[in-house]
Amino acid sequence: MYTVLAISCHPDDMEINCAGTLLRCKERGDRVVVCHVANGNMGHMEIMPEELGAMRIGEAKRSGDSVGFETVTCDVGDLLVSAASKEQHDKIVEVIRKYQPDFIITHGPDDYMGDHVEVSKLVFAASFAASVPHYEPQLGDAAAVTPIFYMENSGLLNCDPTEYVDITDHIETKLKMLSMHESQITWLGDHDGNDVLENTRMFARVRGIQCGVKYAEGFRQCNVDHRNTTKRLLP
Repeated sequence: MYTVLAISCHPDDMEINCAGTLLRCKERGDRVVVCHVANGNMGHMEIMPEELGAMRIGEAKRSGDSVGFETVTCDVGDLLVSAASKEQHDKIVEVIRKYQPDFIITHGPDDYMGDHVEVSKLVFAASFAASVPHYEPQLGDAAAVTPIFYMENSGLLNCDPTEYVDITDHIETKLKMLSMHESQITWLGDHDGNDVLENTRMFARVRGIQCGVKYAEGFRQCNVDHRNTTKRLLP
């Protein structure tokens, strides 16, 4: 039905913030592509960056493969994501042109860490550049100016949803996918004091209460000119 491109920063951000929605997209027949900009190579107390980056890309692929998502990575190092980088910008342009999405899900512009915010800026800029035929034509055929939906911020802060998706039937699969990011379960506990599996379930419950279902994910649409449509794109 649609092609949906989720562009997240780190290899586990998709599972935390929008996996339930992507599972519903897949269920209705959509093509689901997940792009990770950063490789997550700094997210551990003991494992060194080169080894960890490869490990985390592998975890992401296993998670995506388990449910039929396509997974790609831009392989940028943690804390190096920058909207000012033409190289990174053009990597996103190339991904958008390759997959020609009907809509994009990405981070909000006001999330808690710089890499997430830079991904949001990169996606906004690159998704317009991808529509300009004479911009770096070697990167592929021009794409449409794509609607963007911002997924949850960490801790549900500064992100009152404008749309909700009922993920009640998919919460356990979402958490199973997240659990495949084994290197991060310990890191998020040690670094952030975060039981990521428990918190992810709890946040989905909060969004569910807000919209009258058991579990949900919330989104904000990027409400600017040329990005809106009369169609309901989220499932």
